Amino acid sequence: MRLVSLQQRAQRARRAAEREEEEAPPPPPPPPPVHHSSHNFLNMKNKFFNELGHLPMPMWAIGAIVVVVLALVGCFAFCVYKKCLGGKKKGKKVRERKGGGRRRMKQEGEGEAEGEEKKEGEGEQKEQEFYGKLEYTLDYNFNDNELIVGILQAENLPAMDLGGTSDPYVKVYMLPDKKKKFETKVQRKNLCPVFNETFKFKIPFNDLAGQTLVLQVFDFDRFGKHDVIGEIKIPMNSIDLGQPIHEWKDLDGGEKEEEEKLGDICISLRYVPTSGKLTICVMEAKNLKKMDVGGLSDPFVKLVLQHNGKRLKKKKTTVKEKTLNPYFNESFSFEIPFAQIQKIQVLITVYDYDKLGSNDAIGKCWIGYGASGVGLRHWSDMLANPRRPIAQWHVLQPEEDVDAALKAPIR
Repeated sequence: MRLVSLQQRAQRARRAAEREEEEAPPPPPPPPPVHHSSHNFLNMKNKFFNELGHLPMPMWAIGAIVVVVLALVGCFAFCVYKKCLGGKKKGKKVRERKGGGRRRMKQEGEGEAEGEEKKEGEGEQKEQEFYGKLEYTLDYNFNDNELIVGILQAENLPAMDLGGTSDPYVKVYMLPDKKKKFETKVQRKNLCPVFNETFKFKIPFNDLAGQTLVLQVFDFDRFGKHDVIGEIKIPMNSIDLGQPIHEWKDLDGGEKEEEEKLGDICISLRYVPTSGKLTICVMEAKNLKKMDVGGLSDPFVKLVLQHNGKRLKKKKTTVKEKTLNPYFNESFSFEIPFAQIQKIQVLITVYDYDKLGSNDAIGKCWIGYGASGVGLRHWSDMLANPRRPIAQWHVLQPEEDVDAALKAPIR
């Protein structure tokens, strides 16, 4: 009996313990592990947006800056990618080129005769390059000791301008001295121009043998250097001047002769509109070309005023002996009505004085209507500043170049 009662108590105690366990609340879940990285990111994010809120710029400006920065980064990445990819492609091309070079070397070693034939063919193509033809005449007047050169016409000249045409003229001079040069008139937009002009060189017959006549065809350009179309060189010891010569000849390719530095001249201009008084002061010149045997010159300046191509007046300075840097400081006044001043041209020529022969032109320039560059700017400055003297240095150019520019129609 005692054993049974003990078993019943144990069962009752076990049931009571099970009931207590069922009725007891579940234990709380374990705390999640702390991730320090996410915590730091949240802190940095909050701090960043707090600082953005305190900036003086609006949010749209900040957004635009971010977009621009991202675009720049993307462009930089794209450029790096293209450069790397292009370098790889370039390397392949170089290898191909090297391989092709090796193959070409083998082919050249196997067929040298074929290479020589190709070179001869290329030489024939260069020789066949055509620059046009020129018709001219030569005659010598033994009574007056004059060589008479006639420039008649040209044919099939190459087009030098973008419009498929040229503005040709012919320059005629003798080598080696080049003292006297002549030029024909410019024929506008014409590949088969007709000139019909004659020029005379006063040279003793005995002195002709050592000289060469040069006929150069140029394409005129008002705002730049004139391009050489072609030329003909005639050694005078290779022709018979006992009878007149009339012939056509093919032009050879030629390069423009290197321009000599002729010097600079300083001119002052002053115009008073109310009285119509134009004052031109020839101040000084520098670095003039040597014209005499002793390495010096005897320069003087000649001024010519033109209106619409018609000569109005001319003046001359005194001669400064044996100097390449003369100082003149001489003024000349002209009466020019205000209605005419816009179309006045001032031609300035520096000469080397010669007691025994003709005076040789050292260089020339012009100011006023139709001029370009410094010549036009100086004239415009004078008109924009009435009653004030305006001084300016001008570069001297070959006389024939200036004369050709004056003959050309003004655009």
